[in-house]
Amino acid sequence: MRIGVKGRNLPVSEDLKEHVAKRFGKVSKQVSELAELELELFEERNPAIADRQVAEATLHLKGVTLRARDASPDLVHSINLCADEMSRQVKRHRDKRRKRRESRAAAAAPVPPVTEAATPPLP
Repeated sequence: MRIGVKGRNLPVSEDLKEHVAKRFGKVSKQVSELAELELELFEERNPAIADRQVAEATLHLKGVTLRARDASPDLVHSINLCADEMSRQVKRHRDKRRKRRESRAAAAAPVPPVTEAATPPLP
């Protein structure tokens, strides 16, 4: 999985990029190598908002796009919350796809013909 981290009016350090790679490691194990994750970090400018540090993640998969957005007073905590939410979404998406594939396979499986077994005559 390719991970892109960008900060909106916020510098993105190498430590922050390493933390993102570590936190989204669980997600990267569940998706394809071709999947692309975009993480955008920014700070709300409104002083009335307590949860000012925001992390928005967008995961582009084949045929579907998953999004997660979380806010908290700390940027690292926002990233952690976002990673957990994205992990749940990916797991749910994979389970849905697996169930669909299994139901199609069960419907397409040929039903064996019913043969009458030789039964002994009743006395």
